[in-house]
Amino acid sequence: MKRISKFPKFIFLILFSILSFTSCLKDNDDNYSGGGQQETIPDSFSEYFGSEISRDFLGTIIDKHHNPIEGVLITIGDDTALTDSNGVFLINDATVNERFGYIKASKAGYIHGSRNVVPSNGTNKVTIMLLEATVTGTVNSGSAGNISLANGSSVDFDGNFIKEDGSDYSGTVNVIVHHLDPVDDDMELQRPGMLYAQNSEGAERMLQTLGMLAVELRGSAGEELNLAEGSTSEIKMYVDPSLMAIAPATIPLWYFDETKGYWIEEGEATLEGNMYVGTVSHFSFWNCDIPAEAITLCISANNDENNPLNNLWVSITSATFGTTHGYTNETGDVCGYVPSNESLELNVYSYDFCGSTPLYSEMIGPFSTDSNISITVQESSDIIEETIVGNFNTCDDNAVTDGYVQLKYGGQTFIDGVNDGTFEISLLRCEDDNTFKIKASDYVNLQTTDSISYTFTTPLTNIGTISACNAVTEFIQYSIDDGDLTYILDNINAEFYPDSPNYNGPTLNISGSSLNCFYMFGTIDETTYEGTYANYDWNDIDDSTTGFNIQECIDMSNTNNNITYNLTSLGEVGEYIDINFSGSYEDYDGNPHSITGVVHVLRGL
Repeated sequence: MKRISKFPKFIFLILFSILSFTSCLKDNDDNYSGGGQQETIPDSFSEYFGSEISRDFLGTIIDKHHNPIEGVLITIGDDTALTDSNGVFLINDATVNERFGYIKASKAGYIHGSRNVVPSNGTNKVTIMLLEATVTGTVNSGSAGNISLANGSSVDFDGNFIKEDGSDYSGTVNVIVHHLDPVDDDMELQRPGMLYAQNSEGAERMLQTLGMLAVELRGSAGEELNLAEGSTSEIKMYVDPSLMAIAPATIPLWYFDETKGYWIEEGEATLEGNMYVGTVSHFSFWNCDIPAEAITLCISANNDENNPLNNLWVSITSATFGTTHGYTNETGDVCGYVPSNESLELNVYSYDFCGSTPLYSEMIGPFSTDSNISITVQESSDIIEETIVGNFNTCDDNAVTDGYVQLKYGGQTFIDGVNDGTFEISLLRCEDDNTFKIKASDYVNLQTTDSISYTFTTPLTNIGTISACNAVTEFIQYSIDDGDLTYILDNINAEFYPDSPNYNGPTLNISGSSLNCFYMFGTIDETTYEGTYANYDWNDIDDSTTGFNIQECIDMSNTNNNITYNLTSLGEVGEYIDINFSGSYEDYDGNPHSITGVVHVLRGL
């Protein structure tokens, strides 16, 4: 489903709990008040932020290739954390403000990254892309110099630099420059904070960017530098041709205050050809933006039964100011800044595979103050609502109290925090694909599960209990009558015979023995292999019907055997075979039982 081109598929793992302003404005009126109302400006800008609250945060830090970055220092107020091997961090009960939460990310080798959110209830989820601190060029103190990028963006220097402590710097200056283009798919991940600012009069504004420059200066020993007092630099910022039609002749300049976490207006730039040219007296991120007055809007999405719908794509369009967008979190909420005193078009979409027709549309507003609205998204025959639940234990079989679960479906990754050993992830999907993968991480003990494939059992898929034991390369686990899990971790054999003469087609033999034994036999489709299979009647072993059977080690007869087997992965030799199964059966005494289980084993033949 194609919606807004500047969001690549990877951004879908974010599940944004904020709306960020991204589309083009049509004018440059910093005094816009949406209807002539007198604006009240507080004495302190922080008064806009509201009272302090506690909120949970879960995020992913990635590089420009969308790979996770381990060991990134995350700071939210007084709380800190390091990202794990998946690039994921967890900070619970962080102190933020009702309208403003600031997340900072730093690691040697990268320039500083950050994100702002309007915190919502539930887990606030963010993704930050860190840009490498690759030296673009060098200049020398005491001499004028220029650093240019391929698109013509540039920075001029007069040669006067200082260290962080204010003392003069003498020597070579390594200059790191990145141009962030609004038409770049990844700009929303790369830019600091959010497009939220303090204008020259002290009022809050939302911003429409026409381009940003990130400039960092480093000394020969790696120390951070800046321009000396009284020195200035001329910056030139490239404007993409698609934005020239709305680019004003002059535009306010804004810099990002890394301590405060928002943009501050300082100076202006003039359009010269396809470049904005301005003068700055210090370096951080610099931004050419058109401002607009804004309020915060929170939307709660629910289904017909008043249950929250998460992972929905929500877009809000203003005829004057363009489009905002975001994803609902696990409580069905999404919050962010929208233009005040404007009629807005609200559209709600489902997952990417499901077409471009909105599930829900409505004209809302205008809003003159911060507002909350609730919507009910009606059930659609084309969309399937799924809920995936399970338990997540440590390797010692205790409930994980500080961890997360990743569910991958298509090109999207959903993440749910775990604090009591249970998890629940909801999403909407289409008929196109009915398999997904689960991987979980115990954030405290730094243990993970493997990535295991499952099949949806619509509308509720209970995958049972998974355990974080990343030293375990393969396992078989099952539970009878919802009792304790039985694990088989050693002496596992898995053999695939693509042309078994005895059983009229391809067969699978999987066995394992520890304190318990296990044996599974299956005849599978000779062309597709992977798929859903019913029970295979061992008494009709010569029958060409496909299916699976659990034999010998479990007191399971073939009478009233209604177990479903999902073969989700059949790798090559040395790769994984994944099967999950569930259903009911009778033992040899005629007593009914239920069973659920997972097979995650390495193929030997």
